[in-house]
Amino acid sequence: MSLWIIRLLFLALCTLGGYAVSEVQPDLFGAWQWGALAGFGFGGLMIAFDEMLKGFSLRAFSAATFGLFLGTAIAWMVDRSGLFDHVEEERVRWLIRLALFLGFGYIGMVLAMRSNKEDFSLIIPYVRFASQTKPENLLLLDTSVIIDGRIADLIESRFLEGVVVVPRFVLKELQQIADSSDPARRARGRRGLELLNRLQRHPRSEVKIHEGDFPDEATVDGKLVRLARVLGAKLFTNDFNLGKIAELQSVPCVNLTELARHLKPAILPGDTVTVKVVREGRDKGQGVGYLGDGTMVVVNHGQSLIGREAEVQVMSLHQTGAGIIVFAEPKPLAPAARA
Repeated sequence: MSLWIIRLLFLALCTLGGYAVSEVQPDLFGAWQWGALAGFGFGGLMIAFDEMLKGFSLRAFSAATFGLFLGTAIAWMVDRSGLFDHVEEERVRWLIRLALFLGFGYIGMVLAMRSNKEDFSLIIPYVRFASQTKPENLLLLDTSVIIDGRIADLIESRFLEGVVVVPRFVLKELQQIADSSDPARRARGRRGLELLNRLQRHPRSEVKIHEGDFPDEATVDGKLVRLARVLGAKLFTNDFNLGKIAELQSVPCVNLTELARHLKPAILPGDTVTVKVVREGRDKGQGVGYLGDGTMVVVNHGQSLIGREAEVQVMSLHQTGAGIIVFAEPKPLAPAARA
């Protein structure tokens, strides 16, 4: 939207410029209407040219310029070689020179745009253009991982280092969630916005709002994957489906939920853990508590421990679709404690 505002402003300035020229040089356009129309047409032509160059990067422009320069230099050397001196008619020679410069210029541009940086070492031997700064480690965040909040702890504790990239379309999605009429959804959106503010204020983290967008992509997930590929960034998400889409397209992706699952401490039968029993279990006499990572612990004979923290001994583990359920027994008190 902001780009079209700039285009409309440019079009208005071109129209005004055409009107001003017609007032200063009346014999050039005649009536001022023709001058304003000429300025409007020039502005429209430039906007159409800009639209045609959509997706044409500065890197491609530099390669095309270098190729044009190289092709023109070769055409000039061929022209100066005296190869066409026998052509006596000036008009024919002019056409030959025109074809020569246009042909070599076009071929040079095409070859330069198709080449990579290693090919330039053949043209300029012994010279290699290397970046003087280390490449940025870009951390591209999606909506789910921003709302989750654990990414901020990883960045602030320096487990993750790099530039945090938040696309403008993700920020808009967060704002829509924060403005939702559903209280729970609104709270999630506001928590995500607060997390971004927290990262921006932190001295060790750098947050950049990326303005890039892909209008031809209908979904936010598709835009995220394409942006990660274009920037060479690593995508962070909690969305299982988005992670699989990124994996299929060879885009590096980290799912924080899977990472947390892999980092859970291994609990084995016979281990002793401390858990707070918070409610009754399904069977009589059972109590249920949760470890810090959310693992459910069913304490047999633990109904009397509800509301208290207790040391329990792991008896067995049961794997379910939602995770692991730990079955434990209250650890017997030492003789001194019973006394």
